Amino acid sequence: MLIPELIRKKREGFTLSESELKSFVTGAAKGTWPEYQLSAMLMAIFFEGMTTRETSNLTQLMASSGKILSWPDLPGPVIDKHSTGGVGDKTSIILGPLAAACGVYVPMISGRGLGHTGGTLDKLESIPGFNVRLDLNSFDKILRTLGIAMIGQTSEIAPADRILYSLRDVTATVESIPLITASILSKKIAEGIQGLIMDVKTGMGAFMPELDKARKLAKAIVNTARKSGIQCQAIITNMDSPLGYKIGNALEIQECIEILKGSGPADTTELAVNLAARMVQMGGIRPDIDQATELVRNKLESGEGLAKFEALIEAQGGDPRVINNPNLLDISAGVHEIKACESGWLNAIDACKLGWAACHLGAGRDKAEASVDAGVGIILHRKPSCKVHKGDIIMEIRHRNGKGLEKASELCLHALVIDEQPQKENGLILEEIL
Repeated sequence: MLIPELIRKKREGFTLSESELKSFVTGAAKGTWPEYQLSAMLMAIFFEGMTTRETSNLTQLMASSGKILSWPDLPGPVIDKHSTGGVGDKTSIILGPLAAACGVYVPMISGRGLGHTGGTLDKLESIPGFNVRLDLNSFDKILRTLGIAMIGQTSEIAPADRILYSLRDVTATVESIPLITASILSKKIAEGIQGLIMDVKTGMGAFMPELDKARKLAKAIVNTARKSGIQCQAIITNMDSPLGYKIGNALEIQECIEILKGSGPADTTELAVNLAARMVQMGGIRPDIDQATELVRNKLESGEGLAKFEALIEAQGGDPRVINNPNLLDISAGVHEIKACESGWLNAIDACKLGWAACHLGAGRDKAEASVDAGVGIILHRKPSCKVHKGDIIMEIRHRNGKGLEKASELCLHALVIDEQPQKENGLILEEIL
């Protein structure tokens, strides 16, 4: 069937066969479909959706467009975690070393930040020398040695996804649940994992702000993963307010180190421990979630998780001295304080506005090829559900020579919701899809 006929078929709501989807995926990976026709098919999928079988076929074909890793001889379970992204979400950098310290092998292929949400790779690269562009042989060696390695997507891993992801961004088709599902899981299948824990964010600062859509995405990922032979469970977590106290790449690495040393914000610690425990239980290292949680907390309190992160930094070319000398992180010295304009109850801090504020400072990017300033960002002094007085410092902006400061300050002020009466805050973990 000719390419226009395939596009027309999907545009009119018909189901595409595996062979027809293979033409689309191969066309993306090998360049035999021009970008305008790939974009037309993405738009048709966006409007008409896909059946469960179509989504599963698309996912498997995208994974098979490149190399699929395999770890049959590792002496422990191979499990990964993925988040749909949020503001201040640094949990991968905490839970990965903790899970590895428990005996889980974590081959984590992560992404960069785009828009108002941060990216794990950008955070890691704020550590002097840390290399996320390892080849697959180095990735394999570090994983076998440490139980964890954290890199970016290579040209060998799901190349069709790399092409389609970039086109989704510029054709306003990012929010399609089948396309999101296939994009996430094609890379995870290519990692050769046995299990996956999904953290699907919802709320003001999330990619899927509506709970119903977040729930649909979580179920689609869990069902498609299982059809591909991967154990999977998902939790839906609250992203109305930023996670933790620090937003920005080097600032978030600093907070990860604080947490792995046994201090740091309770919300981030709670979520990282919860996700790591799910990985431990899924891998069969502990039979139930309570015992798995106890093991993870032991690795946190003993410092074994911190030691694993330090070893990972060194193995990937970074400067391990940052563990005990955070001044090695290039955090900007420029400080601007945001103060409460009135007294009352701080009932919310809009995570989306703070995410965009950080972008204006240079901590994020609005285009995939843009660079970031690792040292700028925002430090919260207060979190929601507390009483504040006019003039109290709510947060500080770390800026570089005033770049983006005016717009960032405006967004930070507008992010504050201060009322006369307190409002009940939603919990951190809203639902689980098992």
